Amino acid sequence: MPVVDIWIAGAAGDGVQSTSEMLGKIAARSGLHVYIYNSYQSAIRGGYVYAQVRVSDKKAWLNGDRWDILMALNTDAVTRHQPWANQKAVLLFNSDRAKCPAGITGIGMPISEIVPNPLMQNVVFLGAALKLCGLPLEKLEKAILETFGKKSKEVQEANLKAAREGAGRAEEFAGRFKMPMTEKSYCLMTGNQALALGGAQGGVRFYAAYPMTPASGVLHWMADHAQKLGIAVMQPEDEISVINMAIGASFAGARSMVATSGGGFALMTEAVGLAAMTETPLVVINVCRAGPSTGVPTKTEQGDLFQVLGAGQGDYPRAVIAPLDVADAFNMAQAALNLADRYQMPVLMISDLLLSEHNETLDAGELKRLPIDRGEWAKTNGDKFKRYLFTPTGVSPRAKPGMDDYFIFTAGSDEHDERGFLISDVETNPVIRKKMMEKRMRKMDGVMREMPPNVLLGDQNAQLTLIGWGSMYNLLSALVERGRETGKKINALAIRSVWPFRAEEVASVLKKAKKTLLIEANFTGQMGRLIRQETGIDIPYHCLKYDGEPFYLENTWEVIERAYAGKAKNRETLLTPYGVTDAGLHH
Repeated sequence: MPVVDIWIAGAAGDGVQSTSEMLGKIAARSGLHVYIYNSYQSAIRGGYVYAQVRVSDKKAWLNGDRWDILMALNTDAVTRHQPWANQKAVLLFNSDRAKCPAGITGIGMPISEIVPNPLMQNVVFLGAALKLCGLPLEKLEKAILETFGKKSKEVQEANLKAAREGAGRAEEFAGRFKMPMTEKSYCLMTGNQALALGGAQGGVRFYAAYPMTPASGVLHWMADHAQKLGIAVMQPEDEISVINMAIGASFAGARSMVATSGGGFALMTEAVGLAAMTETPLVVINVCRAGPSTGVPTKTEQGDLFQVLGAGQGDYPRAVIAPLDVADAFNMAQAALNLADRYQMPVLMISDLLLSEHNETLDAGELKRLPIDRGEWAKTNGDKFKRYLFTPTGVSPRAKPGMDDYFIFTAGSDEHDERGFLISDVETNPVIRKKMMEKRMRKMDGVMREMPPNVLLGDQNAQLTLIGWGSMYNLLSALVERGRETGKKINALAIRSVWPFRAEEVASVLKKAKKTLLIEANFTGQMGRLIRQETGIDIPYHCLKYDGEPFYLENTWEVIERAYAGKAKNRETLLTPYGVTDAGLHH
């Protein structure tokens, strides 16, 4: 299948991300699939930044391990990525400053002659890249006019001229990586955008957040679309205020959602318990980054699983969902909102930097619109209303301020009786405390029935079963596909229902498996521990990665081959394969 890997590398502030997004948009509008991974540092300007863009005529699950086209925005990019060129690779570089290494085909652009502003070299290189891929320049010209639509006519014309000049300089190699265009057009979206869009589709009317990478993309989308969609968006002083404001909004009847990362979630956890005790619906998203503490804030990891499972003090009903991919993030955001309302409890979602920030093409049909279900509301019983009525399901009809017929009740963080009157102080009541605890926890029976199923990929009768969760879905899909191509019987279990844990479903798959291998982006194999806790099944082989970068197909496949042959170590740990030394990324 035609695939081209285009890497864009330079310093922070050089426009690497915006260039990759423009390229991805053009490819998606040409009927091609795209996957974009942006690697960046936590610095406003400076430091090493690169984007890996894979363009394919079929679903692109991951970024590639090597490049076909490298847009080197500075000389450092040439040095770093030179060893990772494919055989027919073409280097696009500024010949004013850099030279093409021996053995690599290069197109040198004297940027100072071509454009009046060196920042426009990105557009020059884009024009050349499109020529190499056989994509029409008109789509780049349209993207330029969209991007610079608010700029002056002179700026627009200068960029159009730069794109044409770049395309002209690449004429000799035109169509070297020719991609088959179609009339189809795909959506290009990140996981954060999908979570935000799913929240809006699911009826969110209040969103609050404190900016924290890598969850900030949800806030940005919500703020950009708030006025049009009628969503109140707040940025208070910290995450404690964020979640308490959201609980207040939900108490008043508005669907509410918040998102943060591990450090912010740590601050929110006491209030997660408040939502549980007051039986207030709320969706909380934790987008994991590499910890502990500040850790490596712009890198990915799946290290917060047990933090989310253990959030808040005491036992309380909750659901934990880990979306599998970008489309699933949209769908699961709606499902989480419905679940929160139906069972009047916090629903926690776990994403990570990789899922939340990478761009991926989607077919519009992958985005499901679920009916909004606000759950059971009180009708009329006047001043006899019992907000926390004991019911067989544990769900009590709820009310909100302003409803007619005297629906007045107390809701506090202390234990209470059916009316909401506190029983934790001078009127401690062990009998009611026991009954109220059992009432809340009865909700989990219904929640278990409504949790979204996990996904089994590939042949039922496999020789090797892979297990992963959340953002590992794309990697698992690519590995199963590679197994099919190489004649190896491999399947994979992708877990998205984290809690309550679908123990019978998971155990059923694992008991039939001949060999099993866990793949996770953390040090301890947290999902493996949860599976052992809930099913009693120990997964013998672990493939782990915790260097902050995503898994890459080729060196992960080497582990799969060893496991398939029964020669893998119990614990295999991977390091990002390119540009890495013990001293770091050539710093």
